This record gives sequence, C-alpha cells and structure tokens, in this order.
Amino acid sequence: MGINIGICETEAKNALCRELKQTYHKVKLDDIKGFEDAVSYDEFVPLDEAKKIFPDWEGFMKRNRINAETDAIYLDKIKKEDDLELLKKESKRVSTGWIDLDKLDDAGKKKAIAASKPENRISGWDLVEFDEMNAMCARCPLSWDKGRGCIGSFGPNNSLLPGIAEKYGCRIIASAPESAGERKIFPASDAPELQKEVEKLTAVLPDEGKMMVRRYSGPLERLGLVAKIAIDEDCGFYFF
Repeated sequence: MGINIGICETEAKNALCRELKQTYHKVKLDDIKGFEDAVSYDEFVPLDEAKKIFPDWEGFMKRNRINAETDAIYLDKIKKEDDLELLKKESKRVSTGWIDLDKLDDAGKKKAIAASKPENRISGWDLVEFDEMNAMCARCPLSWDKGRGCIGSFGPNNSLLPGIAEKYGCRIIASAPESAGERKIFPASDAPELQKEVEKLTAVLPDEGKMMVRRYSGPLERLGLVAKIAIDEDCGFYFF
C-alpha cells in the first residue's frame, strides 16, 4: 500500500464533476418509514419453492439465462413471460432500503439524505460510465496529474520524504503518513504553506544526495501542483 494525494474537488468551483457529485439520486436507509412510496423492492421466489414450480429445473434456468449460483429467483431477471406469470403467484416482496430521491419533493430529499450514511448514497457521478468519466477527468482544469485526474501518488508507506521534510521543518509533508491514517483534511488556507514547503525541499533535496533527488523530485512536483490548484480554486487537500 502507498500514500496518495488528493484535493477536495467538490469545493472547487471549476471541477467538472462537482455538480454530479453533489446531486444524489438514491440513498439507502435502515428505516424506510415515511418513504414507502419511493423505496424499491426485490420480488423473488426462494429456490426451493421455484424448483417445485419448475420440475425441469435445468430447462428453466437455461431458457431464462439464470446463473446457477443464484441464491433466489428474482422476477426482474426472468426472460420468459409464461415463467414469470407462474412465479408471481409464489413471489415475496422485500424492501431493498434504497430510496429513489427523484420521487420525493425537495424537503423529502433533504430528509432522506440526512438520514443516510455517506457510503449509502448514489450520486450522479456514480452513474457516469467509466469511459465518459475518464474523458471528463482528462479535460477538467483540476486534473493536475497530467490529465489522469485530481489524485496522484505521494509514494510508498516507507517513503523517506516525510523524514526529510521533518528535518527541514516542513510540517505538512512530514505529516503525510499520519495524516493519511487519520484521513485529515487540510483546508485551503494551508495551501500556501504547502507551496513554500515544496519550494524549500526542492532547493535542499540535492544536499540529501542524488538518489533522493531521483526518488523524490516527482512527489514534490505533484505536491506543488496540488498546492497551486488548492490556492487557485480555494479548496482543501489531503493524503490517503
């Protein structure tokens, strides 16, 4: 595992993904009370029950292209209408907990989002296809890592750069491993200090030897780009 550098892109006004990431379409709730009209359901038949309905089990699985490792027969996966009609008579309907926010008014959306955990939210960015996502990152003005996006490599966990930074009083870069572990977010106000640390370490790195120059010039360059973006866009940054 290594340490990476990232910016708080949703704080940046020019981030192409900002609106998509801040617009939620679905959230999952532990308690769906009050959101019953917007929740999605799984409709299925347990395997044992389905096998009673279809004695020619192999034929049923084959014509509906169902994976043999399925844990139940889900009605939305059934291809043949006649099979579907038979299954509906024995089907069970269970809430998934996922709320379709597009079915709620603004007040309902805010309430549902507030009741959900961050990891249980689907934003517009989550719905973007991989190729389209890459293309958007490549043309984004915040794509500081040579068009690859707004995150980049700081280095391995055993990087000597933090130790060198500590030696020269560069607190932000020195704290990279600890900050990554704590998921610390540095505010935009720390960006000018990071920029100064990069300039200082770039100047003194030759004193640490040619090997250190070869090994850490790249990370320092990337840190400098992060500092510039954070200053220009007034956004935070972090190690992870």
